[in-house]
Amino acid sequence: MTLRPGVTSALTVTLPEWAARLLDDQRPHTSLEARMKLAVDLARRNVEQATGGPFGAAVFESESGRLVSVGTNLVVANSNAFLHAEIVALMFAQRAVGSYSLRAEGLPEHDLFTSCAPCAMCLGAVLWSGVSRLVSGAAREDALEIGFEEGPVFDASYEYIVERGVTCLAGVLRDEARAVLQEYRASGAPIYNA
Repeated sequence: MTLRPGVTSALTVTLPEWAARLLDDQRPHTSLEARMKLAVDLARRNVEQATGGPFGAAVFESESGRLVSVGTNLVVANSNAFLHAEIVALMFAQRAVGSYSLRAEGLPEHDLFTSCAPCAMCLGAVLWSGVSRLVSGAAREDALEIGFEEGPVFDASYEYIVERGVTCLAGVLRDEARAVLQEYRASGAPIYNA
């Protein structure tokens, strides 16, 4: 197959070095707040280090609290509109467990913690990923307020994934997560999907 100049047949997704190092710490995150704090810290550090947008996510084993993967928004750094923090965390989680589904036979249940309520694309990925629970910090309105387009996310969207076995919890550490969005806006960094 002949590719056009500048087109490759492979795509490599790499976390910022500072984010990848977080996976070395394997102590359990036993509370909702501790898990969300990590997701919000990922978002904040991504802004401070200028390595991406103001969004962070992490996948944990539901019962043990073991950290499975982390994700940061890598859209601008990789010129790829699909590399949202949730997508990145889910991709690395599935790679870590060796399955395209986090509900595969023999696996423990998994939770996705995200610093902001997922956009339409990421909400779809939540359903297909196999996580058992979605926990978010900042609200959709908080992202819209600073100019991010979140797509067609409706109450019925959440009802749909709940009916299919995904528990949803919103607003955990919302003020802290919203503050990261505000910091990003104040920094003048791009609102890349407005």
